Formats: sequence, C-alpha cells, structure tokens
Amino acid sequence: MSYSDEDYTRLQKAGKRHLWMHFSRHGSYDDAHDIPIITKGDGMYVWDAKGRKYLDGLAGLFVVQAGHGRRELAEAAAKQAAELSFFPIWTFAHPNAIELAERVASYAPGDLNRVFFTTGGGEAVETAWKAAKQYFKLTGKPLKTKVISRQIAYHGTPHGALSITGIPALKQMFEPLVPSTVHVPNTNFYRAPEHGDNLDDFSIWAADQIEHAILAEGPDTVAAVFLEPVQNAGGCFPPPPGYFQRVREICDRHDVLLVSDEVICAFGRLGEMFGATRYNYVPDMITCAKGLTSGYSPLGAMIATDRVMEPFLQGDNSFAHGYTFGGHPVSTAVAMANLDIFEREKLNENVRANEGAFRATLEKLLDLDIVGDVRGDGFFYGIELVKDKATKETFDDDESERLLRGFLSKALFENGLYCRADDRGDPVIQLSPPIIAEQAHFDEMESILRAVLIEAQGHL
Repeated sequence: MSYSDEDYTRLQKAGKRHLWMHFSRHGSYDDAHDIPIITKGDGMYVWDAKGRKYLDGLAGLFVVQAGHGRRELAEAAAKQAAELSFFPIWTFAHPNAIELAERVASYAPGDLNRVFFTTGGGEAVETAWKAAKQYFKLTGKPLKTKVISRQIAYHGTPHGALSITGIPALKQMFEPLVPSTVHVPNTNFYRAPEHGDNLDDFSIWAADQIEHAILAEGPDTVAAVFLEPVQNAGGCFPPPPGYFQRVREICDRHDVLLVSDEVICAFGRLGEMFGATRYNYVPDMITCAKGLTSGYSPLGAMIATDRVMEPFLQGDNSFAHGYTFGGHPVSTAVAMANLDIFEREKLNENVRANEGAFRATLEKLLDLDIVGDVRGDGFFYGIELVKDKATKETFDDDESERLLRGFLSKALFENGLYCRADDRGDPVIQLSPPIIAEQAHFDEMESILRAVLIEAQGHL
C-alpha cells in the first residue's frame, strides 16, 4: 500500500527518531535521504510506502521461500493464536511442536531425529555449540570444546555464533568473544590459482585444511566443525566434488562432530529440504531457520542425531538451555502450513527444474568486463565483481565502498531489484529469490543487473 505525503513524512520522522535498524549506517539517513519503507508483498514482489514495486531477488533475507502474501500462512497463524497463543516447551509440549519435530526429522538425512526449536538461526548455532560441549563432557571427553569453521563464513550474531563466524570486521567491535575457535580456508575455487583448473585437487586440499587444524589444536580439544553446504558470505561458495565426504571421514577419524549450518541452505534454497541431502553427506547436527516458515513467523531449529541425544537421555541429565519463544505455537503452526505448500506445490522440484535456467541467465552477465565469476547452486548465486577480468584483480577497500555502497546498492533498488551487494569478502552481488521464481523473473533480474553494471563500468 502507498501512503499519503503526510503519513509518509510522519513515518520517516518517527523512524529516524526511534527505530534502531539492524546492520545499518544511521548517519546515512538525514533530511535528504529517506529510510526505504516496505509496506506490502505479493508473490515475487514487494512495494514501498510510495507505491513503487520491486522484484525481491533475495527472498527478504534468504527467507521467503513460498513467496509473499500467502494467505493460508497468515490464516494458520491467526487460527493457532486464537486456540493457544503461547506455551513454553520447557518440560511441557504442545501438539504443533511435537508434530513439526516429527515432520522435520522425517526430512533430515540419516538418524537426525531430535529437533530442538529456537527462534532464529544464530540461536540454533549457539545451541549446537553448547550441545556439542555438553555431549563430550557427558561422554568423558571434557576437553573437547573448540570449534573449527571457515574464513569469511557467517554463522550469526550471538557471542558464541559470532566467535564461530570468520569475518574479522564483524567481530572486532565485540571482542573479546568466546575463545577456542579456529578458521580454515573456504571453498572459493575462483580465488585458488595454485590449483589451476583441477577441482578435485582443490577439494582434497580444502578438506585437508580442516584435518590440519584439528591436529594442530589437538584432537582431544576439538568438539565440532561448522560448515554451510554453500557458504553465504563471500558470495556463494559451493562445495567441490567429494569435499563433504572427505570432511565426514576426517571428523569420524578424530571424533569431532560435523555441524551443517543450513540457516540459509535448508528448506528449498538448494532444491532439497536440506543441503546435506543435496551434497550427499550426513552431519551430526543441522542448524536451520529462515525458510522453515518462509518468514511468516520466527522459528529456527537444531537437529541432532540419536548419538548426540543419547547421553542426554541418561539418568537426571538435562540440557540446561532454551528460549522463551522457541517452538512457539504460532510459529510451529505456520511452519506446518508452509511445509504443506512445499509438498503440494512441489517447490523443491521447481528449484531443481529451473536452477539450470537461473544459472544460464545470470551467466549471460559474464560478457561484462566487471563480472569475474558467477557461482552457486539451486536458487542461491553470487556474482563476483572484478577490476580486471584477465588477472582477477579485485577492488581495494575504498573502491569497493564507492562501488557497492556508493552506487550499486542504491542503483539496483532504484531500478526495481532488491538484492544484496556485499563486500564481506571480495565484492559480490547476491541473488536468492523466492523459490517460486520462474524464467520471467530470471530475465527481469538479468536485465536490471546488466543495465546497472554497465553504468557501474562507466563510473569506474
């Protein structure tokens, strides 16, 4: 819906005065620069308070899998709120939490049968690390507390999850953080010149860096390895062939738990309910959130194997951890309705049927001098921007600042595309649309991107 000039001015004034937005440079919003205010969503599109329409190329924030404006999800929330608005799952249960746990476990690979609900992804990651620590204490290995994760990988904002995150710039303002985290190279093959075109050698090398880290720290001190199926930060790094199978062998050899952080990758983003299924590995824990409800209500989860749960079933042991709103009745009702849509409308199948077309459409942009690489899987892609295509020379910090924040982010939005221009690694544009997207939407994205990137080349 659009707002009158009077109401729009009132919202801007109140927003600038009172709303503390997340990951935002509030100094950018002065009298001459308005806060973008989104008021409506329908299908693949959102509208702002002035009535302007935008293609949602990021599914909100890798979240709105089933698309905007799904009335049945809103109705599921309203129906549940009228019946049981809230009750905690601290030694109690309600039917939705039980039934959703059973359903999520049925989708998970292997024997990941135990579902611990949270309200979001960072909480799920926090839960997995705490569970891993206590698991080893209960099984007689109390020194196993450390975590290994990858460079540039993002795992959340709580202190533990932020410690696991491998992006120094996001961490420095909050240090000291939780100790005992180690970071290893990621799977950015585009930036691995020493391996040439040999993806198999790169796969072995990248996985082996995890074993080197475990041995360097001491296997009796390492509890878990946290990896995303496709790493988000840095611009969508898919795993090379055999990578996760080798990591699984390494973790088994040293009795280290493998955690698949699927806050983004689960529930359709890669054409499967879980990314681990896509890449044929069975982790010890999965963390997830976002697409579980398509964002219509907050919900996350940590899913564990029977092995991880087993010591918590003994005697008077308990996992002294939880969240007031974890497994909320309304959120779990919305999740059940969302998963009904997944199955009825075959959303995973839509991704698998169209991911090749999505990739091919984005790869048309490789004819531009500024586009160095297009990478990803499913409906999850990064476009890396380069200063020199032949040498893969990237932009320095000042150039990246001017390119991404000074021009691209604003220009893409003004041209009708909501997506992400990101410089947590090398500069990239990320695209992760609702998984109902089809060829017409891919073409619209490519057309807007092309026009804006050509203009960006002119600025450079």
